[in-house]
Amino acid sequence: METRTILLIIAAVIVALGIVIFQYFYRTKKRGNLSVILSFLRFIALFGLFLLLINPKFTRQTYTLEKPNLILLSDNSSSVAKEKDVLSDVTNSLMANKSISDQFEVETYSFSNILKNSDSLSFSGRNTNITGALSSLYDIYANSNTAIVLLSDGNQTLGQDYAFYERDNKMPVFPVVLGDTTQYEDVRIDQVNANRYAFLKNKFPIEIYVAYNGERNITSNVSISIDGKQVHQERVNLSNQNNSKILNTLLEASSVGPKSIQVVVSQVDNERNTLNNKKNIAVEVIDEKTNVAIISDMLHPDIGALTKAIESNEQRSVSVLNPKVSAKELDDVDLFILYQPNASFNGVYDYIKKRNANSFTVCGTHTDWNFLSRVQTKYDFEDNGIVQEVSPQLNSGFTKYDISEISFQAYPPLNSDGGLVGSYGGLDVLMNMKIRGAEMRSPLMFVAQNNIQKEAFVFGENLWKWRMQSYREHQDFKNFDDFVGKLVLYLSDNKSKERLQLDYESIYEGSNSAKISASYFDEAFVFDSNANLSIKLKGTDDEVSKEIPMLLKGTYYEVNLAGLEAGKYNFTVTEKSENRSKSGSFTILDFDIEQQFASSEYKKLGLLANNTGGTLFFPSQIDSLIQFVKNDERFRPIQRGAENVVSLIDFRWLLGIITAALALEWFIRKYNGLI
Repeated sequence: METRTILLIIAAVIVALGIVIFQYFYRTKKRGNLSVILSFLRFIALFGLFLLLINPKFTRQTYTLEKPNLILLSDNSSSVAKEKDVLSDVTNSLMANKSISDQFEVETYSFSNILKNSDSLSFSGRNTNITGALSSLYDIYANSNTAIVLLSDGNQTLGQDYAFYERDNKMPVFPVVLGDTTQYEDVRIDQVNANRYAFLKNKFPIEIYVAYNGERNITSNVSISIDGKQVHQERVNLSNQNNSKILNTLLEASSVGPKSIQVVVSQVDNERNTLNNKKNIAVEVIDEKTNVAIISDMLHPDIGALTKAIESNEQRSVSVLNPKVSAKELDDVDLFILYQPNASFNGVYDYIKKRNANSFTVCGTHTDWNFLSRVQTKYDFEDNGIVQEVSPQLNSGFTKYDISEISFQAYPPLNSDGGLVGSYGGLDVLMNMKIRGAEMRSPLMFVAQNNIQKEAFVFGENLWKWRMQSYREHQDFKNFDDFVGKLVLYLSDNKSKERLQLDYESIYEGSNSAKISASYFDEAFVFDSNANLSIKLKGTDDEVSKEIPMLLKGTYYEVNLAGLEAGKYNFTVTEKSENRSKSGSFTILDFDIEQQFASSEYKKLGLLANNTGGTLFFPSQIDSLIQFVKNDERFRPIQRGAENVVSLIDFRWLLGIITAALALEWFIRKYNGLI
């Protein structure tokens, strides 16, 4: 207590005593026991009031003993299921040891792909994320003295490599290695890469990663099967120094539909783990042949040049039709090329407008420009009446697709007698006109998109000369054919026309990764966040059928199918308000990546211990672990003192004493007739 406060308290005693003497002894001649009692009560009341005004502060010291934390972190994945008895014995030994419980606050956690505050173990986790579990514990116990006993086989399938985990050595990790530490000879398929889709009658690539653990030189066969039929086989030589190899091959897409591809590497002698000798993937073969119709009422070399360029890709076919063709013959057409349209094209334009179909219009000296301006409302065209030679000038700012691989620098000019003079919508100019070396502001070729409809225009005939120029420069037609192919691909892309779109895999390796996503668009093709989507599942091998609502996840809908049994499933996604649906199928493999390991990763666990300031132990060394953490100076209990400063005004009993003293004085004086 400060000197000033002590002096004030002494002054309060003197003042209170002076007031009492003056009131009860100086002014009163009767001095008996009653005066003494009354003066004492008055002194207590006055002194208490003065103390409240002075408000002295008292300091309290409290001491607590803070124990360090000992976290028992148990691996709950299926790869340690065979070691559950060992894990249970180790855990019980640590928790039952009195010296451990006296020195530490013992907490139990389990983990597989995520951390859980639980000591209940099912050993059903399909993934292991050691780094994630350690990081989560660091976030929880960052400000405390903590040691972690990690009970695991060290086989991780998710997250960053824990061998390099380090957090300033503030939280030492003491791994206890579970499982067999013997490194067995093993050959395996690490990864298989392939495109999700392949086109019919085309070849698609497949990439295979083969790895080997062992000391010998071995030769093994890698075979590839499609729907159970072997289509490729290759021999690989592996050794301790050359322990991995990448195989690349091309497979034939001979029929339409999802194809189950299995890659198998033959096992070596006495190999213990053969589950990792095969891997399954799926590729869907699609027949997306684009039907292109060139509509013209005249014969011209351009028609042949366009036909050859388009059909250079086997996935496209071209038919040449007359403008008077019936609507029924146009139903299967994906893209319309309108060659020098005139009034006879009126029915074709009506059909294109009704269907919102995509088109490519080639204009030239025989084009009816007045009809072309009248048949649509987006552009105005002008007939110059004079045939001019117009050369191409590529627009470097064009971004709809890549045109960087072709240059029209030395290409011959086209013939044109008209062009665009006005546009009422956005268009992307692909190339501008040059007349006699001077660049004009008028486009020679442009593309445009209005909602879901795409169209392109070129204002010049004799495109066949460009194809011949490509051959003259490169001895093939590839440059021109690729240029036309990219334009056709852009114009024939109809994905945006599907209001309900699905995204899913044909094969899932275990149900944990099984998810199906969907996007739904309104009539203006704007994402609809209020759609009512649900998925109906039916197993093909049994009568299991269920309907699950799809949840909105930002800009798409999703359903998580974790928990489904392995097997083949058909499904239908339905938007209930408009009764619009789309179907598909997928297969869930009975695959558990945790079963791919035959041995524990004790070396990596040792690196983890070194990086965090811990020590590696084995189940037979639990007594050594107990003694080590008990004697480690880092884990001593810490006595913490706290100083608590309390003001006298916070003591309510003082106010009670003052009130009681005044009340009792008043009552005695009243009783004795002194008031």
